[in-house]
Amino acid sequence: MDDIVRYYLGFNLVPGIGPLRLARLIERCGSIAEAWYADEAAMVAAGLDARSMAGLRAVRESIDLDAELARVRTAGITPVAVVDPLYPPLLRMTPAPPPLLYLRGTLTPADQRAVAIVGTRHPSHYGREVARRLARDLATAGVTIVSGLALGIDTIAHTAALEAGGRTIAVLASGVDRIYPERNHALAGQIIASGALLSDYPPGTPPAPLNFPPRNRIISGLSLATIVVEAGANSGALITVQFALDQGREVMAVPGSIFSPLSVGPHRLIRDGAVIVTSADDVLAALNLDQCGEAFEPSLELALTAEEEAIYAVVEAEPQHIDVIGRAAGQSAAATAAALALLELKGLVRQVAPLYYARGR
Repeated sequence: MDDIVRYYLGFNLVPGIGPLRLARLIERCGSIAEAWYADEAAMVAAGLDARSMAGLRAVRESIDLDAELARVRTAGITPVAVVDPLYPPLLRMTPAPPPLLYLRGTLTPADQRAVAIVGTRHPSHYGREVARRLARDLATAGVTIVSGLALGIDTIAHTAALEAGGRTIAVLASGVDRIYPERNHALAGQIIASGALLSDYPPGTPPAPLNFPPRNRIISGLSLATIVVEAGANSGALITVQFALDQGREVMAVPGSIFSPLSVGPHRLIRDGAVIVTSADDVLAALNLDQCGEAFEPSLELALTAEEEAIYAVVEAEPQHIDVIGRAAGQSAAATAAALALLELKGLVRQVAPLYYARGR
């Protein structure tokens, strides 16, 4: 496979030769190796323009393919060509799949049970809890969670999948050695240990605005379905949806408040026929996936005080202010704060924002 991968590495450094042009060149020449050494007549016959031909000549003259392969692997990166058995089958099935992926971490057959969770970088409390719960429950059911490592919904989805002991894949709009955003460095390390970082951009490529839309086609291509949690009218998550539709993949959306601008995207998708998602069970049923894990139900037979039981009974999946919880439970402010602190220690309640609490499981 090394003899083949080295040529894909070389072509991935040539500007202007994407999946379609490379496929035509390989078809014209007979193999990836012969395509690398194509003469001008073969390049013209394959439809390459002057810029692409000049780019190929320049890279051929300047790069040592064996040294490039060694450099990538020394950096802890595995190059995966589209002809490699390791290449994700779902992505290979899409129109014009990326000829080469750069991998940090591992890909497994289990990743064919994958779902993308995408949305805004600035979610509401509701959106945060929905993304966390969906990712956690789907990961518990053996579904790999795919997203883009961005702040907001992406980060929440990756984190929840890891906390559930599941697998997650992050697709970057930069080289896999250039983590973006930088504050997600630690999260990226956890993903490498329990999943994969993927990119079709060569190592060292910095994040750039033009890189993100093409990145989204890989997110949807890796997934059986794309779920949009919260997204404004012009959200980048809707670009991922369009790729999913073009790839013949399922599109799903979580309904939200009619008063929130973050509900515009999901509600528009639902109006246009997207599957409505209110729980992981909706996703599993729509994709005909058998659930291989049982949902966690906390046992209140454990040592909970009467105050804790009263408070836990009124805490909901959607975050509520501590005052609302206390009034609903008929408890004083002091008793409510004490009970919530103990419930949080027991993992039954989470403080999702200052003074806002939701169920922890």
